[in-house]
Amino acid sequence: MDTLFDFATKNLAPLAERMRPTTLDEFVGQEHIVGENTLLRRAIKTGTLGSCIFYGGPGCGKTTLANIIANTTSSDFIKLNAVSSGVQDAKKAIDDATRNLQLYGRKTYLLLDECHRWNKAQSDCVLEAIEKGNIIFIGSTTENPYSSMTKAIVSRCRIFEFKRISDADIIKVLKRALQDKKRGLGNYDTDVSEEALKHMAFAAAGDVRNALNSLELAVLSTDPGPDKIIHVDLEVASQSSQRQVLTIDESLYYDMISAFIKSMRGSDADAAVYWAERLIDSGCDPMLIARRIVIHSVEDVGLADPRALVVATSAMTAFQNIGLPEGKKILLEAAIYVAEAPKSPSVEYAEMKAEELVKNTMNGPVPLYLQDPNYKTEKVSGYKYPHSYGGWVEQQYLPDNIKDEKIYEPSSNGEEKYLIRAKVIKQNKVENKKRED
Repeated sequence: MDTLFDFATKNLAPLAERMRPTTLDEFVGQEHIVGENTLLRRAIKTGTLGSCIFYGGPGCGKTTLANIIANTTSSDFIKLNAVSSGVQDAKKAIDDATRNLQLYGRKTYLLLDECHRWNKAQSDCVLEAIEKGNIIFIGSTTENPYSSMTKAIVSRCRIFEFKRISDADIIKVLKRALQDKKRGLGNYDTDVSEEALKHMAFAAAGDVRNALNSLELAVLSTDPGPDKIIHVDLEVASQSSQRQVLTIDESLYYDMISAFIKSMRGSDADAAVYWAERLIDSGCDPMLIARRIVIHSVEDVGLADPRALVVATSAMTAFQNIGLPEGKKILLEAAIYVAEAPKSPSVEYAEMKAEELVKNTMNGPVPLYLQDPNYKTEKVSGYKYPHSYGGWVEQQYLPDNIKDEKIYEPSSNGEEKYLIRAKVIKQNKVENKKRED
């Protein structure tokens, strides 16, 4: 039962907190993991969900879904933040959870926000509790857990990746907040234009919390008009979201992005710089341009000039730290480099070929001599250590059923031509060895 203090706190909480969904039916987005008949939804409804990790960008529903899980299963819910919590906090939560499980048969969900911030010693303190089932661990992180968290934790959890929330779903949330009289802004007499809602959703870049904060600021900071109604138009939306309004329609916006992409692919630096400048001048998020440059440094340049990826990622990092206006020069320099670099789609083609082989061929066993010998009872032998043969030796690395497949084929462009030469030298060694035999 809520106290008077709890009631006051809830009413003074930001709109994003007050509008946080409490049921799966209210939850918006992430259909790939909580849609009808998905694994996660079935596990939540039946109360069979085990420890898991939610990862994705900010404001995409990770913490909200964890709360819904706890409410749906009528279990206890303990929330910690890895930045401010340590081993003692975790141990106390585990002790409480163990006691409630033994005395009352109640499960406890332990939500750890920013779980990637815990070091190995902190992570190890919850391992035993997870294994025994004393707690059900739910980690929430914006970082990829496979690279940012200890393997011991990751191996005991199911990983769910949260996608960016679409603009259409964000608009649904904003409209719900405007109509909700108990938790939202329904008690205010408002008139928020569709253009304003679209801009708030666009400016939020998939972050529902950001969009709701913008809406709340717009409504509370705008005086009612002569008709006693709070009117929120595109200009107010732009001010509240601190994001410039696009001066072009949506169709032209995507056309210009397409033109920028194709100009870099076509090695036309003049056009790439022109379209990048027009996009930024029109209100496009410069980070979109930075991301496209990074993607093209791999997809279109690839190993024809491996330095392109270094230049692109460095430019993205530098822009994040510097911003506009000076940071624009950094992005344009990277765009020019990627546009002028020799091109090769061999990495992308290799990815496509590997995906096709994995999908369409039987899962062949790892050749015995390539297997890890550390946990084998029988002796593993036959592996040829390349450095004992001058750095390379003929040896089969693919499974037997696809041993002759060619996945990566270097082009003759840029620095990849040297990889072709290296392949020829290897092939000559093989043929000479066969002749000698």
